[in-house]
Amino acid sequence: MARIAGVDIPDKKRGEIGLTYIYGIGRSSAKKILEQAGVDVNKKVSDWNDEESGAIRSIIASDFKVEGVLKSEVQLSIKRLMDIACYRGIRHRKGLPLRGQKTKNNSRTRKGKRKTVANKKKVGK
Repeated sequence: MARIAGVDIPDKKRGEIGLTYIYGIGRSSAKKILEQAGVDVNKKVSDWNDEESGAIRSIIASDFKVEGVLKSEVQLSIKRLMDIACYRGIRHRKGLPLRGQKTKNNSRTRKGKRKTVANKKKVGK
């Protein structure tokens, strides 16, 4: 198993897919990294030699924010939004969707499991 940026990359995957296991690297970034390193996109991770994996490591370290650094930066951005109490910050604080989605029926991912509210009892005559 190749270890890049503190992440074990699966051996049986193609290089392009294997690099996406690193937080902050998607398919397009993975293609660019492999092109820069001079590694074939379709080559399996297990077939990389030491020079190729070293080149990939150095490119990621120098040009990309990944894993812990990126996660902390994202959290700081969210905290900033919450501190200045803008609309998006308030939505973050309440745990509701941020980007204009309807919340009457959907958005269970953000809101969590349903909280059942009891019906009002009718007054008898």
